[in-house]
Amino acid sequence: MSKKNGFISEFKEFILRGNVMDMAVGVIVGGAFTAIVTSLNEDILTPILGIFGGTDFSELKVTLGTGEAAPVLTYGNFITAIINFLITALVIFCIIKGINRGTERAAALLKKNKEEAEAAEPTEKDCPYCYSKIHIKATRCPHCTAQL
Repeated sequence: MSKKNGFISEFKEFILRGNVMDMAVGVIVGGAFTAIVTSLNEDILTPILGIFGGTDFSELKVTLGTGEAAPVLTYGNFITAIINFLITALVIFCIIKGINRGTERAAALLKKNKEEAEAAEPTEKDCPYCYSKIHIKATRCPHCTAQL
């Protein structure tokens, strides 16, 4: 009985782990993104390419044999799938490149701000008598009351 409960609790822990949920969201978004790219290719790019080349890839096919039951190779769909893949890869590449560029800019900005903060003029100085930290504009030390 404890092995069954242990297995179920391990499975629940696995399913609820963050990276599994992230992967599930990625698959769902990827499916929606694939539909967008497929529509872009079939509804926009293929007709435009058809104007220049006079060919609609989805209609390209070869019939193997004769008769109604003859197998048909629809290699135009394969070409369309390759174009979908290339467009998807290009869009993902551009998105990742943009994200990396944004991350690099943010890191450079943080580094610049950190360097500026470190290079800023000091706001404190040491008292020459008691060596306590005091404000840079102080004329009397609040710790030892020495006149500066």
